[in-house]
Amino acid sequence: MSEPSTEMSGTLNFLTIGHRGVAGVEPENTLRSFVAAERAGLDVVELDLHLSKDGELVVMHDADVDRTTDGTGPIAEKTLAELRALDAGLGERVPVFEEALDAVSLPVQAEIKDVAAARTLAEVMLRRDLVRRVEVISFHDEAIVEIARLVPGVRTALVAQYYGPEVVDRAVAAGAGTVCLDIRRLTLEVVERARAADLRVFSWTINTQQQLRLVRAFGLDGATTDYPEIKRTGRFTA
Repeated sequence: MSEPSTEMSGTLNFLTIGHRGVAGVEPENTLRSFVAAERAGLDVVELDLHLSKDGELVVMHDADVDRTTDGTGPIAEKTLAELRALDAGLGERVPVFEEALDAVSLPVQAEIKDVAAARTLAEVMLRRDLVRRVEVISFHDEAIVEIARLVPGVRTALVAQYYGPEVVDRAVAAGAGTVCLDIRRLTLEVVERARAADLRVFSWTINTQQQLRLVRAFGLDGATTDYPEIKRTGRFTA
């Protein structure tokens, strides 16, 4: 009898990364969501960082609080205390980065939006010796360069949604070891160029069976998903 295929057996040969925790089933970027990702057995948790008005590293994706809380307005115009007063879903509060670190034991992908956030994140990483646990990712090349300057040995990844093969050159120039790319635009040419440059390739966001097949076909190193079932079953049931 022949061996079962990877597709049928459910075996995963790549990292499963929880997108903002498990954003498909819990309020995104909350402690509840991160804990659920760990309980589901995901390999890595991904989160997003912004600076509050008083310089705290808060965990939220958007620059404004409107979509994910019951408040309105930019994060940068609110103090941590003001952000704490908001409901981030199911009674959850907006966490700060160190609370997320303490809530789970998983490795973390921390996405930063700018150089200012890179500098504040660097302080936390150095103080808590997080070089092995935290990989810093960003759409912004200059933020990657800055965190690498401040934290020797930090692992970094360039994220891109709109890109061509030149994304590999950008990543290499920024000193990144990984590219995190939108699965909807990923091509074999980009994957092969990344491999030739000795870069890991992650894709996001993998929420359908067809997308999962592409991850396997390309032999990617990691995939970000909103749903924990990918880890439990190796497939999507929807």
